[in-house]
Amino acid sequence: MTKLTQRLGGTTTALALCAGLVFSAQVNADNIAEGKKIAFDRKKGNCLACHHIEGGPVPGTIAPPLVAMKQRFPDKAKLRAQIWDATAANPNSIMPPMGRHRILTEKEIDLVTDFIYSL
Repeated sequence: MTKLTQRLGGTTTALALCAGLVFSAQVNADNIAEGKKIAFDRKKGNCLACHHIEGGPVPGTIAPPLVAMKQRFPDKAKLRAQIWDATAANPNSIMPPMGRHRILTEKEIDLVTDFIYSL
């Protein structure tokens, strides 16, 4: 380490962390907005065909409402797995396996997961 790095070490680290938090918050907000578009799109996620989602036009009533998702799925990876293929956890599920049937790409599933997890 140089003397300058030693002197600025704590300040530099704090600034880098703050900048990282601002960047990740922006990326997260962008992911949520993109995921919402996909979830509400009738030709893509079409989540509203079955689920009630706050703010969705003409929400469905045949599946559970998508609320309190962080409490229902503390492990975000399990929520993603549910979206990817709900029949893995419940063979009788009528939810289309979005990943297994390639209805959505892996990236789109990640974006929808970010959005649903934010509810």
